[in-house]
Amino acid sequence: MSSGQCDAEETIRILCYNIHYGQGTDGEYDIERLANVINQARPDLVALQEVDVGVKRSGRVHQARRLAELTGMAVRFGPTQHFEGGLFGNAVLTRHEILDVLIHPLPYSESTPQRTTYPRGAIAVTVRTSGGQPLRFISTHFQHNVPEDRVAEAKAINQLFAKGINSMPTILSGDMNASPQAEPIKILLQEWKVAIEEPPAPSAPATVPRSRIDYIFFLPSDKFRLVSSEVIDERVASDHRPVFAELELLNQAQP
Repeated sequence: MSSGQCDAEETIRILCYNIHYGQGTDGEYDIERLANVINQARPDLVALQEVDVGVKRSGRVHQARRLAELTGMAVRFGPTQHFEGGLFGNAVLTRHEILDVLIHPLPYSESTPQRTTYPRGAIAVTVRTSGGQPLRFISTHFQHNVPEDRVAEAKAINQLFAKGINSMPTILSGDMNASPQAEPIKILLQEWKVAIEEPPAPSAPATVPRSRIDYIFFLPSDKFRLVSSEVIDERVASDHRPVFAELELLNQAQP
């Protein structure tokens, strides 16, 4: 065994899933079905978007808590708006010890009589991995119908999580509502590496996907090694297909 420093590796399994507030492409609200999809992927970290908590349309279910119960993971919910008597937003599921949680609003254009928009945000959960390393994991969802909002949101994500001297390993996952060649993704790639297949597989709509809009990014690049990435062929549980990546988290061991 060498006496110098060496890289110790820890595998992190990540799932990014816009769950469409529990409603599948068959029109049914079924949280158990979504939990089964998540469990089959055996993730360590899950970024969820379009999560309802106590909302009328989805039966007043606390979807974040219910998914935690059904997957055996801890959960943190990051609401972005009030809706039908409840809350709507992003969430994180994790098998790891949670050290810190931050919820950040993102820039967005408010609704007008001509155009409905939604407040946007990001939830950042810092965990301690099985190997004892701190790791930040972010779930976010960019605006669906205002291109300039998506650009502003990408810039805000970079400013919040990729600037400065903090080199904590960070994984960013979300529905960016932008194709791989679109400006918001180009902005993110100024700071982040993306876990994606070549060519990129589409993730939405779930039944016959045409566009890749769901992503997993990571930084700094020297702290991770991409093992695999795929869009899971799941057509019913949500109107998006889940995106999966396996990363090796590198730890510079002491001599």
